[in-house]
Amino acid sequence: MTYGFLPSIGVTELVLILGIVVILFGANKLPGLGKAIGTSIKEFKSSVKDASDEEPTDAKKDDK
Repeated sequence: MTYGFLPSIGVTELVLILGIVVILFGANKLPGLGKAIGTSIKEFKSSVKDASDEEPTDAKKDDK
């Protein structure tokens, strides 16, 4: 199974990673951590979209 930048990660590796995260942060902090990561990703995507909307690409310049 492939996940973009993770070429060959399996179920065992995912469980191991989840276990390490639970040990490091504790089960009580996981919902807040997930919300913070989701918010950060949403802000990053909107910033990238805004930046790409403001600056025309070379392909658009060549069409003129």
